[in-house]
Order: sequence, then C-alpha cells, then structure tokens
Amino acid sequence: MHFGATLRLLRVDAGVSLRALAQKIGVSSAYLSRVENGHDQAPTPDRLIAIARALDLPPTLLIDLAQRVSPFVARYLEDVPSASFLFLEIARRKLNAAQLARVHAFLDAEFPAWGASAAPAVPRLHELLVPERVILKLSCSYLGDAIDLAATRLAGAAPGLHAATLAAEIRERERESPTGVGHGVAVPHALDPALEPIAALVTLARPLHVPTPDDVPLQVLFVIVGGGQAPLELLARAARLATPGTVAELCQATTPEAALARVRNVESEFG
Repeated sequence: MHFGATLRLLRVDAGVSLRALAQKIGVSSAYLSRVENGHDQAPTPDRLIAIARALDLPPTLLIDLAQRVSPFVARYLEDVPSASFLFLEIARRKLNAAQLARVHAFLDAEFPAWGASAAPAVPRLHELLVPERVILKLSCSYLGDAIDLAATRLAGAAPGLHAATLAAEIRERERESPTGVGHGVAVPHALDPALEPIAALVTLARPLHVPTPDDVPLQVLFVIVGGGQAPLELLARAARLATPGTVAELCQATTPEAALARVRNVESEFG
C-alpha cells in the first residue's frame, strides 16, 4: 500500500484541502504534498495522530497504515518495562499474523478495552461483500467498464440505487482524484453516510495500465457505496488489503467464495 496515496484518498473524501490539513497539523503544504506523492516518508506518530483527529479517523488505524509505532506504546513500555519481555517473547517465537490474532482475541475476552462497547462498530470489508458482487478475471480495456459492471451489481442490491447514476458518480469521483492505493489496488467509491455500506470486488484478467501511485497496473478493485457512520474507515480498511500477497491470491482465485475467504482471512489477521 502506498501511504501517501491513501492519505490523499482519505483527505479528499473528508472534504479537507491540502492547505487546510497542513495548517491543522502545523506543517507546510509543500511537505504534506511531498508525503502524499511519496517523495517523503510517512509523518511521525504524533503528526499521524493529529492528521487522524483532523480527518475524524481512529489514530491507531492511521498509524497502522503508516506502519509506525504509536507513542502510546512507547509511553506504556516506559511505565511498565516488564511488558517489553512479552514483546521479546512474541518476536522470539516468531508469531505470524494469524497467531497474533488469537492473542488479540484472548486479550479482548479477558481484558476488554475501556469504552470499546460505546464505539459504533465499523463493518469489515468482507462483511459488505457477497458472492454475487465478486467479479473475477474481468476482461476490459477501460476502468470505466469495470466500474459500470460493479455499479450494476451494487445497484441490484440496494433499492433506490440506479446503476447508471451510481456509475457516473463513481467515475466522477475517480476523475477528481484517482483512487489507486498501490500494489495494483484501487478503491473507486461513492460515499453517502445516509446509506448502509455495500461493496463489490473486481479482479481483472489483464492489468489496466492507468496512472497509479507506484506505477503498478491495476489488478484489483474494491468498489464501495454508502458508508454509514464511518465511511473513511471503510476506505482505510480497503487500503490495508493492498499488499502484493493479497493481490496475487485474489487474482488467482477461481471462485467468489475463495476470494471472499482470502479477504476474510487477511482482515482477521489485522485483528
């Protein structure tokens, strides 16, 4: 995943200009532009927290996307030095993502986080997908063709949505700012907090050579409509799936069920 492109995606859909976000977090517009275009590395954890607050996103999600260590973790290790032993044990045993998810489930069951139940639950992407909205190995020459087909499937699942209108809205958003987030993944969308979110997954038979943040041709589209209470979180969660391994497995999937299982497994690894 290209962090800068993902940040631009979230900022644009939050309706915040580059200059306004730069002012809110106390940096120059030129610096923030360099980050979004991949010329500078992701900001420090403190700045990521400020960006998250400005965009009304969970700070931990943005820190995760940037692969940074939260200052909360650093402070905790200072206050409870013995906790570093647990980190060392995890590293020594080389726990993989699935095993870490089991540890996380144990922590949730035995030591539930304060206030966790009060936060509205944001659905995971696999919960928004059904086999009928998974389109595999689509042959097309233009991104608009893939969007049109996805819009048809999405409109069929939500009364009141019209495929042509929906496709036009998604294409217009794509023209405003392309939604490629790297590693061959794009997240075309039409966000509307008033609509419960639904999604479609499209894999392409041949990569589409369109402008992308890392110059990798598009191979996988997560098309999202609606958004509910936290539409930006849905986009961020989709961006987390933009890894070479996940893209390769989705493109190799021969059934919608296999593709959905891969999305579900990857999301469970994130905890």
